[in-house]
This record gives sequence, structure tokens and C-alpha cells, in this order.
Amino acid sequence: MAHTDHQTMRRVLRREIAGTIGLLTDEHDFRAMRRYRSFSFDDHATYLKQVEAVLKARAAQGSHTTLALFDPEDYAAYCAETGLDPEAPTTRTRFTAELAATGPTIPYDGQPLATLVPALVDEAVRQATWEYATTLLSRLGPCPTCGEDFGRAAFTRASDLLVRILDTAPPRDRHLVCSVSGSPETLISVLHGDQDDDGGIRIDEAEALEFTSVLALGLATRSPGGLVLRTSAPDTPDRVYGWRLRSGGLEPLTASEVFDAYCTDIESGDLISPEPDVDYCEPPDLGDENTAPGHRH
Repeated sequence: MAHTDHQTMRRVLRREIAGTIGLLTDEHDFRAMRRYRSFSFDDHATYLKQVEAVLKARAAQGSHTTLALFDPEDYAAYCAETGLDPEAPTTRTRFTAELAATGPTIPYDGQPLATLVPALVDEAVRQATWEYATTLLSRLGPCPTCGEDFGRAAFTRASDLLVRILDTAPPRDRHLVCSVSGSPETLISVLHGDQDDDGGIRIDEAEALEFTSVLALGLATRSPGGLVLRTSAPDTPDRVYGWRLRSGGLEPLTASEVFDAYCTDIESGDLISPEPDVDYCEPPDLGDENTAPGHRH
């Protein structure tokens, strides 16, 4: 009887243990891990099926599992830095535990792995974009005239502008895209805002932080770029409008400029047919931008 009670208690305790699986999302990363003899898989599709089976089994037992993006290059660097044996499964476990604490993760809630993989990749890209943008903002340093931090002031101004954009939008779901051109590559950030039943907007805090950081970088560095907002509601045409980033501010696009942007192929420059049930509009007035908080020297 006592043995049975101990087994029951252990099963209960196992359900209390949260787990993380470091996932190799693509063939390239999978091939890189095959150089380790202790990595026993030889087919990526089979590997993904087995991962999904483990996820389902843990969920059936009441265990919570998160997925983290396993990067073989980061793993090799981790092993070199710590002196741990990369062939040891316990080393991969320790590395995955650190990913759970510091890297992008998403919870498993029964979704197909085909849905989770792109979501995990998107989360990793969003975190990398945010880290890159905040690093560049921090390097701007203080104003030589007044000592105010350029990056912090730009972030404050970008936050205020984002609030204005969301507040002046029609009462619909919002989809915003901000792009900032720079070296070595263009940064792109996406923010979704869903209209709730009370008229408020639900946005993901991590998305909003990344979006605001990218916009702030464009404002602070006076880099070319743009911000486009698309609003959607049932049984009505979508509305699209936007602004260009110019001279450290937002300049409204005309309806024809928005139309041209959406109806021109980016790579070839050829005209493409406009989407049905989409209105290309001028943006609403955001008020006097000079009243927006931010650095003014």
C-alpha cells in the first residue's frame, strides 16, 4: 500500500514539472546536429513526428511543455565557452534549459507542430529584431547639448505616436507594419491589434515593444522607411493608409501613394491588380507632432 502511495505521489509530482524541448525547425539546422554521434536521428521529418508524439504524450499526462528554438551554432559556442562535452545528452539538456530562460519560447497547447514551427520562428525573429533595434538605440548615446539620451527620447516619442495611431484608427481590427531601411538590412516589425467587445484594443506586449523599438530607431536615426496600417471589420472593405519616415518624423501618404505601393510588385516594379474590397485612404490627423514627447535638439 505504501509503495502504491509513493508511486501515486511521484506521478503527481511529474505533472508539476514543466519541460522545454529545443526544436530544430529546419533541415539546415538538423543536418548541422547530425555531426554529433549522440544525436540519433537521421531524418528531419521523422524527428518532427517523434517530437510531436512526445508533446502529445506529455499533454495527455497533464504536463506543461514549451518549445524553444535550438540553434546548432549557438550550441557549439555554448559548449566551447563552458567546456562541456557537446556529445553528452545532458549538455543539450542544460543548453535547452538556458534557452527556456533567455530565448524565445512558445507553449504547447495541442496545436499541430506544422502550426507551432512557423510561430516559433516568428517569435525568434521578433526577439532578434527587438534586441538589434534596442542595441542600436543604446549606442546613440546622450545629446552633447543637453545630455538627454537620444535612444530613450526616441522610444518615448515612438510610443506616443503609436498610441495616437491606434487611437485615431476606426473601430476595427488593426494590422500595422513598420519598416526602417538601414545597414546591413531593413528592419520590419508587425503589430496586431484585435478589437474587443467593449471597443478596446488587445495587443501583444512583446509585439508592441519590438514595434515601438523599430519605429524609434527610424525616428532617431532619420532613416528612410514607412508605416502602414490596415484595418478590418466584418462585411466592410478593409481600409489601408500610412506614413513615410522622413527627416525623423512621420509624413502622411496620399491615397494614390498607398494605392501605388500596394499595387506594384516590389521586385519587378510591374503593376499588379488591386485587392478586392480594399479602400486606399489618407491617414487621419495625428495632431501636432511637435507636441509629441521626445528630443528636440
